[in-house]
Order: sequence, then structure tokens, then C-alpha cells
Amino acid sequence: MTTRLTPQLASRLAAIALGHVTREYPNHILHGLEGPDDARTPSELHPVFYGSYDWHSCVHGYWMLARLLRLYPDMPEAQAIRYLFGAMLVPDRVAGEGAYFDRPMARGYERPYGWGWLLKLAAELQGHEDPAWGAALSPLTERIVQRFRDFLPLATYPVRVGTHYNTAFALRLAADFAETVGDDTFFELLRATAQRWYGSDTACPAWGEPSGDDFLSPALIEAECMRRLLPAADFARWFDAFLPEIAASQPRTLFAPASVSDRSDGKIAHLDGLNISRAWCWSSLANTLTDTDPRRPVMRDAVHRHLTAGIAHVAGDYMGEHWLASFAVLDLTETK
Repeated sequence: MTTRLTPQLASRLAAIALGHVTREYPNHILHGLEGPDDARTPSELHPVFYGSYDWHSCVHGYWMLARLLRLYPDMPEAQAIRYLFGAMLVPDRVAGEGAYFDRPMARGYERPYGWGWLLKLAAELQGHEDPAWGAALSPLTERIVQRFRDFLPLATYPVRVGTHYNTAFALRLAADFAETVGDDTFFELLRATAQRWYGSDTACPAWGEPSGDDFLSPALIEAECMRRLLPAADFARWFDAFLPEIAASQPRTLFAPASVSDRSDGKIAHLDGLNISRAWCWSSLANTLTDTDPRRPVMRDAVHRHLTAGIAHVAGDYMGEHWLASFAVLDLTETK
């Protein structure tokens, strides 16, 4: 598979997502029951985001479709995407999603990964070809923004794992929303939180990477979060201290693509996502450096090797297929 986004690849990835965002089963539900009446099917619980194996994967499947439709409005799958959005991103269905988040047991539902992706989707729908889609989503968007506002001041410590609970990734996605809609107060909350959590980090050893089910690099996504939220000069100083030996390809573990032994195992298949998300981070970070910086070629080589290792496996087994294409589009459309 090519390592750049072409119309042909966009069409293939869109077809993958269209095949699963309304596929209800198999489904993994993380759902708290307050009583017997709460035992319901995925589509009863979530009128919009019930497909793609789990809620957050469905959300970023919609984000990917919105991004590809924006870039390729005449692609063969464009009409199917428009029909899907017109049928699903409507007030009544979104109200059902909002009602789920209003449940007392849903206070921490999808925190923080799903929250970040929902805001990423909302940002993508801003200024899209049909403003009704973003407008319909807005009540849920507002709930998620408020979730962040309520939670971040209470979160004394960050979560540094390479899975859904990673806090840096959520801040990174939320920052795109805050900037897109011009919410300076929200952006400043995200920035201040990142500074509080990560601002004093130096000489990152990355000794625990990769873990057996990582799809994010705790070290690299932290750096990408800080790149997105800090002023450029402040970030440059922080990055120099955080990963001071990049020119020597250290820490070595961050430069070696992960090996995936069984793509039918959902947790092990996460490692394909790790390779793709590392490529995204390395590329974003390399773009902050001058052409003569000795770190830049080392980082660009890491981009190539990780993306090559991961992008060939975005399709094939549903345990990876229901989410990996979104990460590929994130990499291929947000970095050079």
C-alpha cells in the first residue's frame, strides 16, 4: 500500500469505514448498568455511534469519512458518505447520544480517548459542505467540552500508558477543536494542563515501550501534545530537554517499528496502530526542525520505517480494520 494519500487510497479507506460504522456486531460495550432496563443492544444505547466494534472507533470512523469527503468530494464513495451523515447526524439521534452521557454512571464514559475523538470530529465538521451535520452534533460536542472543563482541573496526574487512557493524546485532539472554533479559554485550559502534567519532564528514557497492546507511544504523543499546545520557542526548549539524544537514535526503542505476531488478536493488533501513530508523531516533530538540524534525517527515516510497517495492515482482519484506517488518514493528512 502506498505511503501517501492518493484518490485511489482515499476511496479504499472510505469503503472500509462505510463497511463498519453501521456494523453493529461484533461489539465491545463498556457499559455500566444501573438496573435491568439498562441491558440493551448497542444501537439502542447509541443511536449514532453503535458500529465499528466500539463507540470511540465509530466516532473516528466518522471523522475519517468527513476528512476524506472534504479532500475528495467527487470520490466514488462520496454520495454514500453524504447519505450516511444525512441519516445519522440528525438532532433526534444525537439527542440519544447525549442522553447516554447524562446518565450518572457515564461520568467517565470514554474518558479521555473518546472525548478527544468526538471533538476532533466536531472540528472536522466545522465549515464542511453541509453545516447541518456539525449543527446536529453540537449538543453532544458541548457536553464533551464541558466534560473536559470539569475533569482537567481535578486530574492531578497524567496517564502515560500507550492505550485509550493516555491523556496527552486527548489533549492533542481537543486542541484542534479549540483552535478551530476559536475557543481561547478552552485552548488555554488544555495548554495549562499540558504544562502542569508534562512541563518538567526531561531525558525521557522510553524504557517501557512498546507495551504489548500499545497503539500510542507515551513518549512521542507527549511530545506531539506539547508541540501542538506550546508556543514554538517554548516547545523547542522543552523538546531539546525531553529527548536530548535523537541525533544518536536514542532512546533506541522509539526508532524500531513494533513487531505484530497475530493480527486476529485485538490487543496485539494495536501494535500496527503504534507504528502508524509513531510515524505521525515523528513527522510532526521533524517538521519543527530546520533542514540542517542533524536530528531531522534520523526522524524522517523513523517516519518512513514505521509508516511502511503499519500502513500495509489497515485492512485484512476486523480486529484491526475497524479502526486502523483512521490512524492512517490522521498520519497522511496532518503531516508532510
